[in-house]
Amino acid sequence: MKIRPLTIEGAYEITPVQHGDGRGVFLEWYRFDRLAEVVGHPLDLAQANLSTSARDVVRGIHFADVPPGQAKYVTCVSGAILDVVVDIRVGSPTFGAWEAVPLDDRERKAVYLAEGLGHAFCSLTEGATVTYLCSSTYRPGHEHGVDPLDPELGIAWPTTAPSLSTKDAAAPSLAEARATGLLPQFEVCNTFIAERGRI
Repeated sequence: MKIRPLTIEGAYEITPVQHGDGRGVFLEWYRFDRLAEVVGHPLDLAQANLSTSARDVVRGIHFADVPPGQAKYVTCVSGAILDVVVDIRVGSPTFGAWEAVPLDDRERKAVYLAEGLGHAFCSLTEGATVTYLCSSTYRPGHEHGVDPLDPELGIAWPTTAPSLSTKDAAAPSLAEARATGLLPQFEVCNTFIAERGRI
């Protein structure tokens, strides 16, 4: 398993080693010990999510209040998506930056993103199935979104006709979310993550 840091602090691309023969393929898509070596603490598994999406569906940009936030470990088990990590942490040197990683059922890559980062993806195939492990459970009233089509972010979505949920389509721009105090603070996120590393 190879774990490569992305350009946004707290985000990583994971590439598993696949063992294949005439019967099929075997791989380790998640290793708590290997991930903990890199990020400095284990991923506390509190919830596992699965979604299927039609082609051109865009989900996100989603994030949770910190603390406790919600770290995620995301992979695409069927089809293909473009997974996007967005730095929405006020005070971060890469605030407003995003990075995209293709995830599919061939290379079997995964993406890990720390608490406080925004997450979104675009389905590149019909029925793309995404699973993600989460460090905390869903908490109504503490989960938020930013408009994935916000021109200030300028995410290069690989579709000319993105399909969004009503909630995602109504999400505020990055500037609006910042002005209303909705976004997490970089230092608060770092302090929370550092404290978890000492537990």
